[in-house]
Amino acid sequence: MKETGSRNPAKGSETGGLRTAGTVYFNLNEAQLYEEAIRRREARLTAHGALVAETGPHTGRSPKDKFIVRDAETEQAIWWENNKPMGREQFDSLYHDFQKHAERLDLFVQDLIGGADPDNALPVRVITEYAWHSLFIRNLLIRPARADLQSFAPKMTIIDLPSFRADPARHGCRSETVIAIDFSRMAVLIGGTAYAGEMKKSVFTALNHILPARGVMPMHGSANAGSNGDVAVFFGLSGTGKTTLSADPRRTLIGDDEHGWGPHGIFNFEGGCYAKTIRLSEEAEPEIFSTTRRFGTVLENVVLDENGVPDFNDGSLTENTRCAYPLHFIPNASETGRAGQPKNIIMLTADAFGVMPPIARLTPAQAMYHFLSGYTAKVAGTERGVVEPEATFSTCFGAPFMPRHPSVYGNLLRDLIAKHNVDCWLVNTGWTGGAYGTGRRMPIAVTRTLLSAALDGSLSQAEFRVDRNFGFEVPVAVAGVDAAILNPRSTWADKKAYDAQAERLVGMFIQNFERFQAYVEPDVMDASPQMRQAAE
Repeated sequence: MKETGSRNPAKGSETGGLRTAGTVYFNLNEAQLYEEAIRRREARLTAHGALVAETGPHTGRSPKDKFIVRDAETEQAIWWENNKPMGREQFDSLYHDFQKHAERLDLFVQDLIGGADPDNALPVRVITEYAWHSLFIRNLLIRPARADLQSFAPKMTIIDLPSFRADPARHGCRSETVIAIDFSRMAVLIGGTAYAGEMKKSVFTALNHILPARGVMPMHGSANAGSNGDVAVFFGLSGTGKTTLSADPRRTLIGDDEHGWGPHGIFNFEGGCYAKTIRLSEEAEPEIFSTTRRFGTVLENVVLDENGVPDFNDGSLTENTRCAYPLHFIPNASETGRAGQPKNIIMLTADAFGVMPPIARLTPAQAMYHFLSGYTAKVAGTERGVVEPEATFSTCFGAPFMPRHPSVYGNLLRDLIAKHNVDCWLVNTGWTGGAYGTGRRMPIAVTRTLLSAALDGSLSQAEFRVDRNFGFEVPVAVAGVDAAILNPRSTWADKKAYDAQAERLVGMFIQNFERFQAYVEPDVMDASPQMRQAAE
């Protein structure tokens, strides 16, 4: 059987059915992958020893090119309104053409694991065309012990060939780029894109499909634990502060992006982090910044100056510049990727309309409502064409990766919250004193103070009022926080303008949630926001 770091002829069963006249590299380590990536001119060294690669025209995920095979196993299980189907014959043709394309390629194989809980781990064999992709996924997933590689038995195979070009007429896809998932065969084919994040998200999608049937909740969120073992889970879309707020030096980081919640508690799906680096600074995020200066880190689409030093303020290639590094590069990271049952769940939103309070306590029904809503807001400059605040609803805080209907995940979350008596909070890191352009961003010091009070339990002892628009409870006073900021309406100079803005946002929530009405219990519908009383 193969040894780690070997360069061997491969059996088809070891390479996902691929046979090649080239060389197959099994489980190369960091130094070996550096050597291959640089020799093949796939990547360059930075002045500090990290590896930097460019992904070409695809600088982010291609959600419109992602497909799931529609067959007897998936017909009733998949949320087809959110996932594009591919026929069995089309996938088989695609697989055949991947095999033909790979016949003269060198291939890199990594045997890895998705999921730190042994009872729910997914062994994954990842076969890549690029050496730097092999290092990327080696950083992002969990590495088995060296001795365990001898008997490694994959339950899922990912084949990643960026130079492959799909044929929409033959393969039933949209363009030359394709991400195709076959849950019956447990195989993923990625072609026509060099964006490495597609591999990571394919594992997340697979676990999102597999785990709910076992009563395990897959989550797009970060998690940390206090010195007393109190665990917190943070849900939030991009720009809400999920990574920043969960990276607390006083708490142990379990993981920053994808987790499961099962009978034994919280467990990380990954063995690494995939952090954004645009405008990254040592002062604001020292832990993440330090990883960019370490041997083994992969930088994606980061521009280097003439001395090979990364310029994190340069977004000329993309605003979605990133770094991928193993979790142990973070000083306070968990060694196991596991922790007990959560005590708190934090749902983060960046409300650019200036309506929501900085923190609110949610009932289990309200938590399910806001989890299914997945609200945040885009602001001018974040995307082309956005000139004023624009509401975004991404159900379960990760709609692109949810193969099953959102109600499956929402009901699991609600049941687990009730079973383990978890406190749930909605935290607004967006605007106060007015909407974007008029008000100001919620002070990070206020957010941290309120979050600390929620996590240490003291906030639960505060006096609360019921918000007239959303019905959740909002603290009236918290030590170290100006009481005025806890009541968003009081921070607006024009109270009638606030009422109009609140009514507008409430209407967006109600309209968005109409698609879930048939799938939730009456108490969840009762958690819907509304104008509950006349303005004072």
